[in-house]
Amino acid sequence: MFRVIDTEKVSIPVHRSCALFGLSVSGYYAWKGRTLSRRQKDEMVLLAHIRSQFSTSHETYASPRMTVELQEDGIQVGRHRVARLMRDNGLKALQKRRYKKTTDSDHGGPVAPNILDQDFEATAPDQKWGVDISYIWMAEGWLYLTIVLDLYSRCIIGWAVSDRMKKDLALDALKRAIAIRRPPRGVIHHSDRGSQYCSDAYQTLSTGNGFILSMSGKGNCYDNTMVETVFKTIKSELIWRTIFKTRLQAETAISGYIDGFYNPRGRHFALGDMSPIKFESISLKLAS
Repeated sequence: MFRVIDTEKVSIPVHRSCALFGLSVSGYYAWKGRTLSRRQKDEMVLLAHIRSQFSTSHETYASPRMTVELQEDGIQVGRHRVARLMRDNGLKALQKRRYKKTTDSDHGGPVAPNILDQDFEATAPDQKWGVDISYIWMAEGWLYLTIVLDLYSRCIIGWAVSDRMKKDLALDALKRAIAIRRPPRGVIHHSDRGSQYCSDAYQTLSTGNGFILSMSGKGNCYDNTMVETVFKTIKSELIWRTIFKTRLQAETAISGYIDGFYNPRGRHFALGDMSPIKFESISLKLAS
């Protein structure tokens, strides 16, 4: 049951209390001057919780994930009620898109067979990794982002950014993933046919660490759809909402999103509405 705090009994100015709960001062006094039902009072407090979680999720949680988040905080509420409150209060994200080609498959480097063959299922972490490069628009030009994804948990285990499409970009992300996970030999490493992944340095690093290399068919975006889906999530929840002025600003925001929200808190329907880190943690406990 929700409890309404009487602002006259605490030393918080009315305008600050209203700002905290996302209410107008005039609305507060209008509410104070009339008798509200218990349900109306409960919904005012519920809306404050929704606004807080909506902000924490970078304004991306729709009613299904928002409902799960509230229920885990101990608030017993149904999805339809949450959806109505969000709709009535305009809590819906807008998205915008720009396009930039990132795959250069016109090269003479070695191309691995498509071993993954759209089989994205895994029974444990570090069985199948997916990698790809995408792009971010800044006020001063394009910024490129590459990630390494564990297909079992959708966890981003390595990433790097650069203002140029250089071969070291992919290498840096893979080196970070290897250092963090220390994977066993035999992990399937799937990528597109881009020159970054076919370079001598990348091939040497990959095979030297025991990866089984797999590459998408030419021009087939569905062969790497798991990583593409995660990129879409990053863009809709962070990139398309912001115009970054500098590389440092973009890199700081991406770091905060991946390490502070996506991996530890971002909920995935395919993971039973759990975050990647929580899903891996529970899976490892069940396996031990």
